[in-house]
Amino acid sequence: MSDHILRFDPAGPLRATILFVPPLFEEANRTRRTLVLAMRALAADGFVALLPDLPGQNESLVPLEQVDLARWQSALVDTTAAIDGPLILASLRGGALIDHQAKAAAWWRLAPVGGASLLRTLLRARVAADREAGVTSSLDSLQAEAATAPLLLAGNKLSSVMIAQLGSADIQPVAPLRTVTLGSGEGAIAGTPLWLRAEPGEDAAMAAAIAADIAAWSTTCGIS
Repeated sequence: MSDHILRFDPAGPLRATILFVPPLFEEANRTRRTLVLAMRALAADGFVALLPDLPGQNESLVPLEQVDLARWQSALVDTTAAIDGPLILASLRGGALIDHQAKAAAWWRLAPVGGASLLRTLLRARVAADREAGVTSSLDSLQAEAATAPLLLAGNKLSSVMIAQLGSADIQPVAPLRTVTLGSGEGAIAGTPLWLRAEPGEDAAMAAAIAADIAAWSTTCGIS
């Protein structure tokens, strides 16, 4: 179960519940403000909108180095099991790696990314930071170090188990599913890849587009 859940309730009749599965690690911090805006828009449109703090993240009291992908998957299973009524899981980026075991009426994923790609990004950031500090490291040397001890990557102290799981984690199929990218045209919404920014950002238009797309997907699925 998640330690803390941010929640917005609708003022009128309930259509369904949307549970956001945030991006993982620092990407969660960079996108949180935009997700909160999307949640407010969904609540105004008749949805309950939820954003859990995964174990080891944000308000959680669990040290991140004690957490792995399996624990996050289990936390989502427990969290969704306590929700009554129709539920849509809305996952962003690496959140799509941990949403498949939970029970939902439908899934919605924005720019899903595999674990190996996420891990490479984290490792490259560490190599760059080491270089600036006058330390020599490489992707291979860091992965060798991670095999026997926790590794600090982009401010996140990750266990050997977490790193090993990330390296082999793939996006799992679920149904019914809508996958959305950033851009234009079918299957895309306009927005900024906030997860690439150095600092947390906000994109109000993207938040509105996320909320509208999820609401439309809910109707398509016959949920509301």
